[in-house]
Parts: sequence; C-alpha cells; structure tokens
Amino acid sequence: MHKTSLLRVAAALSFTALMGVGSQARADKFPALNDPASTESHPGKFVWAELFASDTAAASKFYTGVFGWTATSLDQHGVAYVVFSNGGRAVAGIRQRSEKTPGRASRWINYIAVKDVDATLAAATKSGGEMRAPARKFPNLGSMAIVTDPEGSPFGLIQSSSGDLTDNEPAPGDWNWFHLFVKTPKAAADYYSQVFGYTNAPDSRQGSGTELLLAMGDTNRGGVSTLPAGDDAKPGWLGVIRVANLDQALARVPALGGLVAVPPHEAVLGSRFAVVTDPTGGSVGVIEYVNNLNPANR
Repeated sequence: MHKTSLLRVAAALSFTALMGVGSQARADKFPALNDPASTESHPGKFVWAELFASDTAAASKFYTGVFGWTATSLDQHGVAYVVFSNGGRAVAGIRQRSEKTPGRASRWINYIAVKDVDATLAAATKSGGEMRAPARKFPNLGSMAIVTDPEGSPFGLIQSSSGDLTDNEPAPGDWNWFHLFVKTPKAAADYYSQVFGYTNAPDSRQGSGTELLLAMGDTNRGGVSTLPAGDDAKPGWLGVIRVANLDQALARVPALGGLVAVPPHEAVLGSRFAVVTDPTGGSVGVIEYVNNLNPANR
C-alpha cells in the first residue's frame, strides 16, 4: 500500500473495545481448524480470528452477505457462538459480548499459531504484554489465550489441536494479510519478534507504505506501520480479507448496515484496497488482486 493509504487506514480505525445468526445447525463443539487433522506446524502464522460483538445477528448477516461466508451457531452453555466458514473451511467466529458492555464497538481479535500456548503466554507477559484471557482448551479447536501488547493492541494465541493451516495462497473469502498500527513501530516489531521469533526488517516492496515486515523464515506474516496522531485512532491489528471483485463487495456494504470507512484505491503488489466497518463497529480491510495477481511473497 502507499504510505498515504496506510495513514488513511489507520486514521479510519477506532479500536475502542475488547472483550443473522441465521444458522444452519447447532452444535456443542467448535470445528477443527483442519479436518482431517494435519501434522503441519507454522508458528507465527495468523490462523484464526474472532469478533467480539454484542449483536451477533447483525454481524453475522453482514459478513455472510459481504464475503459469502456461511454461519453456524453453536450453543456454548446458553451463549451463542457463531462460526464463519469459507468454502467449507472454518475461518472465523463471533463471541457474544457481555451484556455489561452494551453499545460498545465490536472488535476483531486475530490469533497467532504457537507450539506451546502456556510458554508463549509467559513470554508475551514477560516482554511487557498483559494477559487478558488465560489459556483455555476448547474441544476440537485447541488451546487459546488473549494478550495485549505494550501499546494495548490485543492479539490471540492458539495451539491448534488439529495442526496449522497449509501455507496456500488465500482464496477469495480468506484472510489475506494482518497489519498492526502503532505509535512506535520498531518497539512493537521487536516485541513480537521476542515473543514469536519473527525477524523484522524495513519493507522494500515498491509502492508499499509498510515500515516493517514481520517474517518467519522466508514468509512474511504481518506488517507494522505508524499510527498517525489523533483522538480517533487507536493502536491495533487490522485483518484483511481477499475478494474476487472489490467493487461488488463494497456495493453490498450499505444495504447490510455497514460503512466503507476507507474508499477503494490502488495499493501494493497489483491490488486495490478498502476498509469497511460492520454494523456493530468491527473493521476489516478488503483487497482485490487485479487480474487475480497475488505474488507468493505478498
């Protein structure tokens, strides 16, 4: 993305909260990340995402309508949990926010794969982060925890019980990229490197406004950019979803109660990019690769 584009994205975000359901079936257990299970392990890869929302029906209607996801509602001890799938693969979920926080904007929490959730949680807090949700095992899904980094940006840890997702090119409807906006990019990149073992280096891709790339080996896992000054911009991660046609996806947003927070524009690696906000306040990036171009090292 161009530098000005990144600043517009960051300024459009207001990460202020943390912690229809037209379902086709009900179940008690979460779906596995891999079915059948695999032996693949990709520590440092973003493999799951959850939206914490008070209105799960509105959020479910929005994401199924815009991105073509299917939604299934699970009964978790009387509380609904919605699982989103893309092409039959589980890609995200919605957790019902506590009734004690009505009206607060929803927030996406993106989960990073780890080999040992307890050890990574200890490293994350020792390096200056704060535990927000302790490690907990979920049937089929694995062990999960939530942490905030030193600037207060939340992220999740997941030790999958069915192996990590294969490093294939994202299909339309899949998560394509994850980007962190912070006040001090180098300090933030160093924190994530200490916790997960990433390398971090300046982004040399032509036309990119990313300041630093977080990589595991030869694979880039996320980017870090400066958050511009302003009361309406808070540090946080932005997940980006790939679509086949950006204009068509954005055209569906208003009727589903959402907002195009950052209009579509040209970005890095032969792409067009926008940011949308759902009716409950959650924000995601949306990207289309022109002529279906999506380099392996995007």
